[in-house]
Amino acid sequence: MNYSVGQVAGFAGVTVRTLHHYDDIGLLVPSERSHAGHRRYSDADLDRLQQILFYRELGFPLDEVAALLDDPDADPRAHLRRQHELLTARIEKLRKMAAAVEHAMEARTMGLNLTPEEKFEVFGGKDPEQYAEEVEARWGDTDAYAESQRRTASYTKEDWKRVQAEAADWGERYGALMSAGEPPTGEPAMALAEEHRQHICTWFYECSHELHRCLGDMYVSDERFKAFYDAMRPGLAEHLRDAIAANAARHTS
Repeated sequence: MNYSVGQVAGFAGVTVRTLHHYDDIGLLVPSERSHAGHRRYSDADLDRLQQILFYRELGFPLDEVAALLDDPDADPRAHLRRQHELLTARIEKLRKMAAAVEHAMEARTMGLNLTPEEKFEVFGGKDPEQYAEEVEARWGDTDAYAESQRRTASYTKEDWKRVQAEAADWGERYGALMSAGEPPTGEPAMALAEEHRQHICTWFYECSHELHRCLGDMYVSDERFKAFYDAMRPGLAEHLRDAIAANAARHTS
């Protein structure tokens, strides 16, 4: 079998001009010519072209490719082993580059495209990305997660400071409510539970009453959330859970 230059260009995904150039510099000289003088490539020529393209993909200049392929002591299997090693190394390098890009994308998508100084200013000593992987693993396929990602992607430092300020103000008022002895099923507690839900709806995702009830349970069952809310006032996590449940019940009954 032999093939025209156009056929080989189609097989290999290169241009006819490239094949002409390879012929001109002696890198890939077709084995035959037609009666009209047109280039005709054999299966062996295609094998050599494959080797050339492997090395070119790996970044080797043409003169080095020629030297490698024309080495009389080189075993074709040695070429394949070398290319496999080089490709494996390149794949690993690209994998690490892709991981770095994904990390940068995740940070930006999470709205954390802030400088280290801005992150400290907004979040204090807490790392806002500490649980990013866990969050994505648990809720990454939900509409709420996707909506939160979309919204927060454009948040500036000032937006995050406002989110934090609203949450801190709410926490102070909820702590005062508990100090006053208000029960979680009372109107003041349910009103603050509803405000908590609306804060999520405003800044992150549409939080239904049923979803809010699930969050309330998690604020008690997950020690990290429990510690966060109890730091505002001891017992606040359980009080808030019960207030959320009562608020959800009155809106869904």
